[in-house]
Amino acid sequence: MCFDHDSRPPILPIAGGALDSRELTLTAADGNQLSAFEARAAEPSGAAIVILPDVRGLHDYYRELAMRFAENGIDAVAMDWFGRTEGLGSRKEGFDYMPHVQQLTWDGMQADIAAAAAQARSYEPTSLFTVGFCMAGRAAFLTPTLGLGLTGAIGFYGSPVNEGRGGSPRPVDVAGQMEGAILGLFGGADQGIPPEAIAAFDDALTNASVPHRLTTYEGAPHSFFDRKADEYAAASEDAWAQILGFIREPPQT
Repeated sequence: MCFDHDSRPPILPIAGGALDSRELTLTAADGNQLSAFEARAAEPSGAAIVILPDVRGLHDYYRELAMRFAENGIDAVAMDWFGRTEGLGSRKEGFDYMPHVQQLTWDGMQADIAAAAAQARSYEPTSLFTVGFCMAGRAAFLTPTLGLGLTGAIGFYGSPVNEGRGGSPRPVDVAGQMEGAILGLFGGADQGIPPEAIAAFDDALTNASVPHRLTTYEGAPHSFFDRKADEYAAASEDAWAQILGFIREPPQT
């Protein structure tokens, strides 16, 4: 699991920065319906972002994160993974997520990501990004291969080298198919993603001429981006600053 149920993004609210928010039901190209949450900026910057949640699906951490993006001028839509196996609704404390995670397919995940991206496109942004965490950090690294017209993708502690859910490819193997830029944020104490894995991803992106920035926070564990993790507040602050800077000015080749 990526975050505890009571975890929240380590980002201070900005009063008056978000114009509106609401729950949504989206429909994927294959007819699947999925729950989502959107937050709109009071003063749009022209950027929009699709938020891909961890293994527990759409819970309050990601709703709050959407609000923090909107307060910074970035229209946001956070999506759920489990419409096909659990139906619509919020994933509350006690949700038995693992049986649903085990039924995920890459085809279904792609269709749902595309539905969320279409919703974000309806805001008429000039740039579009994805951000994901843990399992979805890895999925975020793959979104530039889906033909969504992304400006960039942001992955928190997603493995670029391990085999993925439902037959998804390894990010290091598809770097040559990526459009836009990549921002990867990793914990140096995350034993599931060793330095060699990050180095391999760096090499693959460099060889494919994909603009990218990969940052490892020394001593930080998996899931460090959490308001409860006071000892990693500096890493979280820097990560948020990197995200906002990446969205404002993605790295160029």
